[in-house]
Amino acid sequence: MKKVFVDTNILVDLLADRKPFSKYAVDIFHASENKKIKLFTSSHSIATTYYLLKKFLDDNALRKTLLGLMEYMTIIPVDIAILTKGLRSKRKDFEDSVQIYCATTIDKIDCIVTRNIKDFKGCELLVLTPDELCSKL
Repeated sequence: MKKVFVDTNILVDLLADRKPFSKYAVDIFHASENKKIKLFTSSHSIATTYYLLKKFLDDNALRKTLLGLMEYMTIIPVDIAILTKGLRSKRKDFEDSVQIYCATTIDKIDCIVTRNIKDFKGCELLVLTPDELCSKL
């Protein structure tokens, strides 16, 4: 089973139904439901997704949805070691460096999936767009 780290924008695409991107997010989560892939994300992604969507979605519904979504994912905690590596990273985007360092803690991770490919350039892990990942499933 492939191990896939999901970036925040994929979660937001799914929950906000951002067309046309949500189609791939739905396909990725269906693949997880069908045990084709194992999904991971950071605790930071869950918090950021909530923060971004609370302005647009009912709070109780959003909380329930995130709780349900977490049943299909393993959440990687953002700890002091990851924050330190991220802050010391030469990457322009601190948030993306935190995502990368979270993903590197997963044994035999296959890829990171994001729509934000440009900020992951030079990452030692394979980085795929959602449509690229879906074409490989």
